Formats: sequence, C-alpha cells, structure tokens
Amino acid sequence: MARIAHLSDIHFGANDPKIVDAATAWLEERRPDLVVISGDFTQRARVEQFKQAAVWLGRLKAAGLKTLVIPGNHDVPLYDVVRRFAAPLDRYKRYISNDLCPFYEDGEVAILGLNTARSLTIKDGRINHDQMDMLRARFAHVAPDKTRILVTHHPLFSMPIGRGGELSEAVGQHDDAIKAACEAGVHLALAGHFHRTYAEAARKMVEHSGGALVIQAGTATSTRLRNAEPQSFNWLHVRRNNEMELQVIVWDGAAFRRASHVEYRHDGEAWASREVADAPTVGELEGRRGLG
Repeated sequence: MARIAHLSDIHFGANDPKIVDAATAWLEERRPDLVVISGDFTQRARVEQFKQAAVWLGRLKAAGLKTLVIPGNHDVPLYDVVRRFAAPLDRYKRYISNDLCPFYEDGEVAILGLNTARSLTIKDGRINHDQMDMLRARFAHVAPDKTRILVTHHPLFSMPIGRGGELSEAVGQHDDAIKAACEAGVHLALAGHFHRTYAEAARKMVEHSGGALVIQAGTATSTRLRNAEPQSFNWLHVRRNNEMELQVIVWDGAAFRRASHVEYRHDGEAWASREVADAPTVGELEGRRGLG
C-alpha cells in the first residue's frame, strides 16, 4: 500500500505559520511514502515568499520525507509584467524545483506532475500537446498493476466551487487533455487551486473521460478560505489501482484532525464509495496503525 499526503495551495505570504508548523508535525509523525504538493507555494511569487517555501520544503526533506512538487498560478508573478512574460517560473525553479513535470515511481505507484501555470492567464491553467505526449509516454511503460496518478495544479475538469454548485472553468485544451489522460490509463487525478475538497469519478463529470477518480485538495495553510471551508489536506492509502482510501485531514483551530474517511473501489465499470464507519480522529491513529 502506498501512503500519500496530498497538500495544495500553501500560499507563503498569506498563510498562518502556526498551521504550517502543525501540518509539518503531522507529516513528520505519520511519515507518508510521498508528499505531493500541487502548486501555489507563494501568494505573489516574491523572493521572500519563495525563500520561506524553500525553508519549509527543507524541513520536510531533513525529516526524510520524499516530495513531488509542481507550481501553481500564484507562483507566476502577477504585477511584475516583465518577469511574468520573460521568466514566469524562474524564481520557482531557483528556490523550489527546476523540474516542472516531475515523475516518481516505486513498486506500487507511478506519479507524473504537469505544470499548468501560464503567463497569459491570471488564474486559469492549460496543458499543451507536448505535455500530453509526455503523459502518454511516461505511463506507457508502467506495469499494468501499478496505480498511475496524475498531479496538476488546475483540475482537468470543471468543479463545483460555490455554495450554489456553480462550476469552475476547465483547464485549457480540456478535451484533448482528457483524451490523453484516458489513453495513459490514469487511475487518480489529483489537483488543487480552488481551496475546496472534492472527490468524484471522472465519468460522472465528463462523458468519455475514462476510469479515473478525481480528487481535489483544499488549501493546506492559506488564510484565504472559500465558502468557510477550513484548511485541510488529503491522506491517501492507495492499496491497488482499483482500491483506495481517502481521508480529509482538517484544521480545527488547534490541530489537524481526520474529518472524513471514505473507501473507493472500482469494479471494472465505475467507482463506488463507502464511508468507513466510526473513523478515528487523527490523534487516535497511533493506536490503530493497521489503518496507517
């Protein structure tokens, strides 16, 4: 089983240091096999904000935690127009990672991150055809029994983002991106951007979208909340490419605690979900290591 912590939208420059410390302590204690961070390390792509993000990543690495990271649209300068178009992710590459499309593989999972942040858009994302080719090529040689996971900052699909269920814009070149994900055999699609938690079968969202399970992370540490949803991140237990558990770990004002625990199974046709009865809170996990 692969144990993956999925965090997003850290937003150094508009975050709460106490929450950052609590998230770090949680990760150090639970020791996931991989920490995935799906973009927006900073609020305004300023040097000091990137330095803070780099120090935080250094803490995770010093604790022996493996990471896979990608940029978000907030990691592209907004007001520095020259830098925005001439070197949009130069600071990200200097302080965070020079690899904008990282790949990770072990005995159980293969994970590809794709950069969707672009200079021409303020908040929307895009996947180009070179990235679609990379998606197909990277997963083409992955063993069929491994779980193939795609990580982007902007979700491939339109998401319900408001209290009234209004939908977001889908990623640019949406139809071609979905087709590429289908052809690559993606099982899980992880993203962030909207500061909302969400999980749904891709097939229920878009026709002919393959068998992926779409999982959105909320903001892990930002003070910019949406619809009063608190800071949170996802804790994934990927047992097989057709069976996994998703726990949403939520900040309650004093600590991160488990708010929900759902098991997903794919029967060859569709994903079915089941709430795990009497799921323990985060603080009770140590006494029930069979879950972790």
